[in-house]
Amino acid sequence: MDDDKIRLLLVDDLPENLAALEALIGRDDLELHKADSGTQALELLLTNDFALAILDVQMPGMDGFELAEFMRGTERTKHIPIVFVSACGQELNYAFKGYETGAVDFLHKPLDVHAVRSKVNVFVDLYRQKRTLSRQLRALQEAQLEQEMLMAELQKTQAELQLAIRNRDDFLSAAAHELKTPLNVLKLHAQMRERHLKHGDLSAFSGDKFAKMVARESRLVETLVRQIDDMLDISRIRTGKLYLRPSEFDLGEVVEDIVGQFAEQLAATGNELQLHIARGIVGRWDQFRLEQVLANLITNALRYAPGKPLRVDVTPQPDGARIAVRDQGPGIPAEHQQRIFQQFEQANAGVSGLGLGLYISKQIVEAHGGQIHVQSTPGQGATFYVELPLDCPDGDGWEAGGGAAGEGGRGKGEG
Repeated sequence: MDDDKIRLLLVDDLPENLAALEALIGRDDLELHKADSGTQALELLLTNDFALAILDVQMPGMDGFELAEFMRGTERTKHIPIVFVSACGQELNYAFKGYETGAVDFLHKPLDVHAVRSKVNVFVDLYRQKRTLSRQLRALQEAQLEQEMLMAELQKTQAELQLAIRNRDDFLSAAAHELKTPLNVLKLHAQMRERHLKHGDLSAFSGDKFAKMVARESRLVETLVRQIDDMLDISRIRTGKLYLRPSEFDLGEVVEDIVGQFAEQLAATGNELQLHIARGIVGRWDQFRLEQVLANLITNALRYAPGKPLRVDVTPQPDGARIAVRDQGPGIPAEHQQRIFQQFEQANAGVSGLGLGLYISKQIVEAHGGQIHVQSTPGQGATFYVELPLDCPDGDGWEAGGGAAGEGGRGKGEG
């Protein structure tokens, strides 16, 4: 059956009447369904859509009027136009009863060819127009839905763009402030040395004074380099050009070495270090990038928990290794424990910094095929866990959030 053809239902208990009616209509563009009883007609009505139903009034069992009443009482069929056909005389008032049951017309036998074809043409044209309008309405609704989806996507994109602009502005403001602070101190030191030299006062450049001055300035320069590195890493992560250079080494030895580099800072801040390192955990990782992660975690601990004990653990895990850095600072509320790994976010807004360290650390750890997460209860400190597989995935670079991509990057020791 052709779904594009328009269906008509013909109901008569006499086969010869059905054949005559079919010949009378005589249109190839119509699909005629014939039923010789009300029951058979109901079966067709439940499985097909009809533009018109032509019903014989007098049939055994369910007559035409009863069939029409059923059609008008059913949601699926109540809109189908009904034309009654009867061989009885007009004196029986069948026409009036037919209109009462919802018929649109009543024809008497013998049928007039012109009248039958004319009525069929009218209702077929109406049905075709209705179907066209229905299709147009569906197309309009689909277009409207698509437009609403595009509008929602546009609004989402606009909101993301506005957030990105705010983040950019906040970042530039924070970066300017963070970079300006050590630069101002360095400038002040340079002015002081220039003044001493101008007045011939060389005592400021002798002994412990000179050593302390050099140490202070070295720390300021390291701070500047670290902040610039963070900004460069963010750019590389966004473009997929921060990439790993794995090599085989003992994780415990590297962790002990990097922690040792913080000895002076730990002494200056009064943090007692507790180091628990398992030996013999050998794997393939990017040593420079893991040093960067550990340095970020230790720096955060010193920043948020000065003067408090700091514990660093390195332990083997099934098919991997775990680094844990625990401080005894103010802790991190549960609602912030995911947010702090995003760009420009910090657990404490009152602490200086660009809010990039944990975000960069997360990207590095995930690029190794590992995970980084925090466990913390407010008032009871925080423990950051870095879990790594023993073998780093190969790849030149990765997109933010992990995955190889792009080229470029920097090697170990590069500023």
